[in-house]
Amino acid sequence: MNPEASRLWRHPRWALAMLMASLGTLGPFSIDTYLPAFSGIAASLGATPAQMQQTLSGYLFGFALMNLFHGALSDSFGRRPVVLGGLVVFTLASVGCALSDSIAMLVACRTLQGMSAGAGVVVSRAIIRDMCPPDEAQRLMSQVTIFFGVAPAIAPVLGGWLYVHADWHAIFWALAGIGALLLVLNARLLPETLHLDQRQPFAARPLMAGYAQLLRNPRFVLLVFASGVPFNGMFLYVLSAPEWLGTHLGLGPTQFVWFFGLSIAGIMGGAFLSGRLAGRIAPRRQIYWGFAVMLATSLANVGLNLAFIAHPAWALLPVALYSFGWSLMVPVVTLMVLDLAPDRRGMASSLQACVGSAANGLVAGVLAPLVMHSTVLLALASLGLMAVGLVAWFGVHRTAG
Repeated sequence: MNPEASRLWRHPRWALAMLMASLGTLGPFSIDTYLPAFSGIAASLGATPAQMQQTLSGYLFGFALMNLFHGALSDSFGRRPVVLGGLVVFTLASVGCALSDSIAMLVACRTLQGMSAGAGVVVSRAIIRDMCPPDEAQRLMSQVTIFFGVAPAIAPVLGGWLYVHADWHAIFWALAGIGALLLVLNARLLPETLHLDQRQPFAARPLMAGYAQLLRNPRFVLLVFASGVPFNGMFLYVLSAPEWLGTHLGLGPTQFVWFFGLSIAGIMGGAFLSGRLAGRIAPRRQIYWGFAVMLATSLANVGLNLAFIAHPAWALLPVALYSFGWSLMVPVVTLMVLDLAPDRRGMASSLQACVGSAANGLVAGVLAPLVMHSTVLLALASLGLMAVGLVAWFGVHRTAG
């Protein structure tokens, strides 16, 4: 912790949680907002479905690449400059998306968006741990997850409304406005939480050596897989939303809100319970509860899709329950990852986000196009992704001896 942490933030803790959530949610918000306009963008730019999928995978791989550096830069130069710089680039990239007149330009600007949006996700985690001891950090991380859930619930509603009443360009102009607003708010409110005595020199070779050291730590790798891969069991449905919701479930662009609303309610419910349980039960027990919910829900989802034709009346609920289980356990696992490198939390957060984002990119670019045409395959793929995380968590338990 920063030894002067108690003097850095004079506002209520919930305000800090909202500020951190605004940074952490910028990435998923940038995805969810434009999904209802997928078909319109494709028609406007003459793009194929595969090319449109590249606007997702390019964003996610850009996000993953720069996540290797956001945390390390914040360990060297401070949290505040990295956050503000990321917001500047994100805003400019959003303007580029709005002005795109070809699919190539849109993919390039989306990639730049992803490279910059990760700064808030990575650095906000380090800021929380800079300022809070473990139990309080878990409670604050859970509050962040609750606020985090509000924006993605609003995003598809906003995107669908803008697409129907204006056009797809308006979605990216709105993202540019949001980026500019966050830039102003963080410039005024965000303190520098990294103490001068805790700053690390930035150099490529020691940085790569630090990453190699973390990757050689089996506990770190297993924790990253335990938190990041199960997320994709839920994220797969977000990535497949145009096909799953539009084709299989017959929902219109403005009706996507039912899926996102239920899923975000699950995330917020799990995060709220996680915060209430902080310091009351063993962290390992809480993680097992989260995985138990995800496993039961995934198995039920596969069974329902095998037995019945998918219908909105029931098909949305399993994803929402899965989201509840994931958000119940992920704040605890994230703090475990950060505490494996207490002197380089930014670097640890960077590597965690990079591995998770690379998995997101593979799911977006490879797995989702393979399974989105079938609700049964979607359910099986979601179960498989959850199983990878569960096996990783059992591995963590064994490494602890």
